[in-house]
Amino acid sequence: MLYRSFGKDNLSISQLGFGCMRLPILDGDVGKIDVEEAAHMVQKAIDSGVNYIDTAWPYHNGQSEIFVGDFLEKTNQRDKVYLATKLPLFHLDETTDFYATLDKQLEKLKTSYFDFYLLHNIDDKKWDKIIDMGIFDFNKYAKESGKVKHLGFSFHDDVETFKRVIDSYDFDFCQIQLNYMDENFQAGLEGLRYANEKGLPVIIMEPIKGGKLAFNLKGELKEIWDKHNVNLTPPQLALKYLWNMPEVSLVLSGMSTMEHVEDNLKSAESFGIDSLAENEKNLIKELEGFLVSKTEIDCTSCKYCSDCPQNIPIWDVFTLYNNSKIYDDLKGSIGSYSRMDPTRRADSCIECGLCESVCPQNLTIIDYLKTCHKTFTE
Repeated sequence: MLYRSFGKDNLSISQLGFGCMRLPILDGDVGKIDVEEAAHMVQKAIDSGVNYIDTAWPYHNGQSEIFVGDFLEKTNQRDKVYLATKLPLFHLDETTDFYATLDKQLEKLKTSYFDFYLLHNIDDKKWDKIIDMGIFDFNKYAKESGKVKHLGFSFHDDVETFKRVIDSYDFDFCQIQLNYMDENFQAGLEGLRYANEKGLPVIIMEPIKGGKLAFNLKGELKEIWDKHNVNLTPPQLALKYLWNMPEVSLVLSGMSTMEHVEDNLKSAESFGIDSLAENEKNLIKELEGFLVSKTEIDCTSCKYCSDCPQNIPIWDVFTLYNNSKIYDDLKGSIGSYSRMDPTRRADSCIECGLCESVCPQNLTIIDYLKTCHKTFTE
């Protein structure tokens, strides 16, 4: 495992972190974690040198924090890892209690402190609102009480808002979405470099764009890949792209299978700063052009929309639609869509807007669902 120096304290942190948002599940229910398999996966990562574990209040419908807390307690490994979770900011009102929420999370994760604590999913509106609600006083309390060692924020908005947040408070670190398809999306490369200039460590989420960059090599994609003579898998290339950058402090990967864990560990042990070869850079450049031309719905499968009252697996519907375009396989996507529970297909949408209110990508989900259903049924 390769490690990087993190922050003012020069912490030695594995360049791969285990993100607990996409753990294996049972019966297709994101709220039912396959605890046994998930525990094997996290243990494999720790045994291989991963020392950063990331979770959050909404992951797996509230079950991720509970799983992580139980796992670390049962295996007596709390002191072996840096533990990160996030203050939920999705539904803010006058009753929101930052202090009680922090204490509840400490209880769920069975710990007396968090190594890393993030204000979750910051955007322009949330930032202004939590300032009015006294977030700076809470930040001071969280650190002075010893309940939080390092305070940061995760971000989903434009780069100018990102700079404003950084300049408004003395954070210890930040977390942004970045991969080779998102160089100019949200904070992007400009935000990464701005944070670095300010001395702020940057954690990367969505390195494989919610699995979209772990595509199968067939058709035009295989032709492009073979032309550049690159001996990597698509996920390995996506991770190497990020670890090549000295400004990147840590890459979080949400792993759903042991195969994912083993492949990511292999990459984390091999790819460091300035390791990206010229033919790999050329391949990425050509892939960017090809995938941009094919992708129509920029969903990362983060599943923040999993509270849909109609239980529509929105991310799965969008994946089927994008795959039909990228791989020129409309027939395959139609077949998969036809096998879905009819009560959970896109036409079950009641247009309540809950999904759009929490979507980090700011997608017009309601309209996209109509497009998907029409495409798959006409």
